[in-house]
Amino acid sequence: MRALSIAATGMLAQQLNVEVISNNLANMNTSGFKRQRAEFQDLLYQNIERVGATSSDAGTVVPTGVQIGVGVKAGTVYRVTGQGDLTPTENMFDIAIQGKGYFRVQLPSGEDAYTRAGTFATSPDGQLVTPDGYVVAPGINIPQDAVDVAINQQGEVQVYIDGDTLPQTVGQIELTNFFNEAGLGAIGDNLLKESGASGSPISGTPGSTGFGTVLQGFLETSNVNTVSEITSLIAAQRAYEMNAKVISTADEMLSVTSNLR
Repeated sequence: MRALSIAATGMLAQQLNVEVISNNLANMNTSGFKRQRAEFQDLLYQNIERVGATSSDAGTVVPTGVQIGVGVKAGTVYRVTGQGDLTPTENMFDIAIQGKGYFRVQLPSGEDAYTRAGTFATSPDGQLVTPDGYVVAPGINIPQDAVDVAINQQGEVQVYIDGDTLPQTVGQIELTNFFNEAGLGAIGDNLLKESGASGSPISGTPGSTGFGTVLQGFLETSNVNTVSEITSLIAAQRAYEMNAKVISTADEMLSVTSNLR
């Protein structure tokens, strides 16, 4: 009975759906997190009577045929890259991106990673770094005697030195864009890496064509909508229950067949 295996694929699909939703909800307070969404595809079909087959010697054609589907499979789990809300933090090294773009981070391996989470700090030698100590490219050094730091919307970093009347420019924050943002590969710690699907990185300054601006003292929250996720979770739970009911019904039908005398 095909219903058993078909319903089993449905239960597995909804299990994956719930796992994706649960990850979204778990990261609802993660800075710069982008929610994910699972999409599904139907599996191959068994042709009991093929569509368009000749049904007689007179050349009549079967208009619809008989095709039996064998279930569902996961097609993709893609990242929704919409803008999150901006929350004030009153921390001078917290930076939010308004619009398109990612901060570029230099990993200890020498590779580049990208993030929307602008929770930055300074290292013991004054470099602007992530919470894990990774340098924010292209590398910005804050002088030890700086009494204040100002970052404008175009990413220009200026410091005020005690005794000086004018600020000093010490660096320029850069942003990176990708043709297909959803193709970036997540590696954890709020970091993403370039992949064959994302396209090559395109660097530029905040506020230039195709790039967003930056805002000092703010962080971008996740773009998870809790009401939408809970609604999707309920729908996934009901779909799982209905597939389980199909298995139960198929089992009862098989039981009736096995008890025939």
